[in-house]
Amino acid sequence: MAHDAGVGEEPPHVALAEARDPFGVETEERAPEVRTLAQDGEPRQPRLEALQADALVQAAVVDDGPTSLAVVVVGVVVGRGRPRAAQEAVPTPNDAVHRADATVRVMVLERFRLDGKVALVTGAGRGIGAATALALAEAGADVACAARTAADIERTASAVRERGRRAVAVPTDVTVTTDLERLVAATVSELGRLDVLVNNAGGWLPRPLLETSERAFEAALRFNVTSAFLLTKLAVPHLAAHGEGSVVNISSRAASMVQPAFVAYATAKAALSMMTRAMAPELAPKVRVNAIEVGGVETDALAQVLRDGETRRRLEENTPMRRVGHPDDVASAVCYLASPASGWVTGKVFEVDGGVEAPAFTVPYPPL
Repeated sequence: MAHDAGVGEEPPHVALAEARDPFGVETEERAPEVRTLAQDGEPRQPRLEALQADALVQAAVVDDGPTSLAVVVVGVVVGRGRPRAAQEAVPTPNDAVHRADATVRVMVLERFRLDGKVALVTGAGRGIGAATALALAEAGADVACAARTAADIERTASAVRERGRRAVAVPTDVTVTTDLERLVAATVSELGRLDVLVNNAGGWLPRPLLETSERAFEAALRFNVTSAFLLTKLAVPHLAAHGEGSVVNISSRAASMVQPAFVAYATAKAALSMMTRAMAPELAPKVRVNAIEVGGVETDALAQVLRDGETRRRLEENTPMRRVGHPDDVASAVCYLASPASGWVTGKVFEVDGGVEAPAFTVPYPPL
């Protein structure tokens, strides 16, 4: 990025070099030295996929067959480059060292890892929930899969195990409090801890206002909001135990866009988004709480509607990204919010919707 030094300012490369030189030890002019260490402690020659020498000490991932190696760069060129002596150390993902004049950090992708963590995902049998469970497993987490249909969550749990992670399938009706209690207990009993909770179960069919009964309205609230409230309360003692818990609530863009015939669903999801913000300060800093308002994602429910080619065309044309969302689009955002990469983010509601600012299509409703 271009930068013009003002009056009395040092040139940007000088300021940068000073900011990243806590040791102040000059070295001879030479190229950065790359050292690698295999698991057996013997040096190896890696094939570097990418290496950015933009900090005093920079760790990089090396693709060298089945074994990933750590890389230490010694004598990094900073700014326009007076090489400096660097400590040989590879910080852990959460081990960024902040000082008055320097930051020593790890390679950014390592902050997205969830190795040694346990995640619980509701609605994990299909769609966004299943995609999220697999994404968290690929990031290194063991996963408890919850949904009403046992066959669905068994299939997801099996896919988690195929990725080398542990999994447990717990048939659960999230509208039943005793089921939620049993779910948390089973997760901790089988997997040993709980670090990430994804409240994904939810949904409701569209229905015009005057055709929505009191019972249906309250049931929508129970399914989409109350269940997440209760499960979060049950999970918090376990999430807080290690000081880095994360709750991710899957809300909907219906919460923040006016859409006819969705009064029950929109109200419930708006409550879920607000609940996210209200919970966050009470649970910080040990547990972070965030939400994702999801746009038109091609789950089984929406796929039924999109069988009509004209409806699909209209949805795609009215979405700035010109396509329908995929469950993996949401799962990727969940991984960010579940991981140390978002360690300074709480009480926020993210929109993952292809860029829409108005409903891409509306459901017909009778005039008054």
